[in-house]
Amino acid sequence: MTPPLFVLGVSRSGTTLLRVILDRSSGIAIPDESFFVPLLARRHRGAVDAEQFLDDLSRIPALAAWGIAPDDVSPRIRSGMGIGPALAAVYESVAAREGKPRWGDKTPMYMRHLPLLERLFPDAQYVHLIRDGRDAALSFLRMPEGTFTRTWAHPESAAEFACLWRTEVVAARELGGHVGSSRYFEVRYEDLVAQPDSVVASICEFAGIPFDPGMLEYTGAVDVSEKPHQQRLLQPPTLGVRDWRSQMSGEDARAFERVAGQLLFDLGYQLIDPPARELSVRGAIALASYRAKLGAWNAVVLATQRSPLWRRRHPPIVKH
Repeated sequence: MTPPLFVLGVSRSGTTLLRVILDRSSGIAIPDESFFVPLLARRHRGAVDAEQFLDDLSRIPALAAWGIAPDDVSPRIRSGMGIGPALAAVYESVAAREGKPRWGDKTPMYMRHLPLLERLFPDAQYVHLIRDGRDAALSFLRMPEGTFTRTWAHPESAAEFACLWRTEVVAARELGGHVGSSRYFEVRYEDLVAQPDSVVASICEFAGIPFDPGMLEYTGAVDVSEKPHQQRLLQPPTLGVRDWRSQMSGEDARAFERVAGQLLFDLGYQLIDPPARELSVRGAIALASYRAKLGAWNAVVLATQRSPLWRRRHPPIVKH
């Protein structure tokens, strides 16, 4: 199998749109969000026990939603293999079912786990989709209840979302600087929706997968009946779906810029005020608070997922 392709991006940055388009290539299978990579990596450190790994797979909601059972993966799993190859085997089963030579993933949560991805999949390629953080904030803060899991670090305001956006965009760009241009490709959401043909073609060239204009004809091929936050997939790429200039209050826009104005400026986005070279006291406090909350949440999740009680709390969804 060829190296995996990870679509990176902060939540509500257009990564679902890009995933749907790329998944229509004959060269790669990118299923819906997985969520299970950090979980299984925490539970199966070192050499994998095949029976226990397959048992855990039977408890993963994403695999059930994908229509993948442990029996579909078991021929690729052997005791003693590393967790990276074992996880790759799960995705390889998805790609093989679709008759495609390569697999990918699009899970915005993994923006908080980039060192883990790089350790598990050292030959992976990354496409990082960046959207003006204020537009992403508008979309994120208006998501319907029940479409996501709230954590202690869940942003409730434009300023709090700015902390998430700044932290994750910087982390992904630092990863790109580390792995180099052969493995990291940066794309702007605004360019994707303005010139989808040329942008998608450039991504395919980077990734070495076939491009076909038909990849953009996805509107009648996606089922979003149970996904109220993804209804935009029923229309082609569209400019101006969110516009912070007309839809965000000046107070919220300035609050966002106090935290992430310099990064917005560095990325070429328009600002209300000139960027400050140093974070304001309010911005620094907001960023420190976000990082503390996120660290505490991650510590609780780590302990919970490694606990023997995890299996009791997550009964099998599919049998193997």
